[in-house]
Amino acid sequence: MFMLGFPLLLIPFAIYNIIAFLMPGVSWTGVVSTVLMMSGADWTMTAGDVLVALAILLLCGEVMKSSRISRRTIIDHALSLILFLGMLIEFLLVKQAATATFFLLLVVGFIDVLGGFAVTLRSAQRDLTVEGVERVSS
Repeated sequence: MFMLGFPLLLIPFAIYNIIAFLMPGVSWTGVVSTVLMMSGADWTMTAGDVLVALAILLLCGEVMKSSRISRRTIIDHALSLILFLGMLIEFLLVKQAATATFFLLLVVGFIDVLGGFAVTLRSAQRDLTVEGVERVSS
């Protein structure tokens, strides 16, 4: 319950920034793992792929959180919007953020903001009860 009001996508954003600024030699396109598939092909995963996969999994949690209607949900949406705007500014202005991995994190953040508001509005419509006027029989 305490996770409401905390944007989960802050986690991959923080991981990206920690690696990009504190370990400048690390490449997002460097192979992390290679798996031999049954088809005989090699499936390689890069550090960027792993981070984007984590962000997508956390996006699922964000969408589930947005289906609740409360004051915390509104705060969570506001924080997600602020995080997205911060990511957008970093993408445009910071050299270390000009990568495909960061761009995909930015897209996931955009989907979080749009999807979160859409799911919340849709849930709010279902929760809205309209009191009808009773007919008085004469």
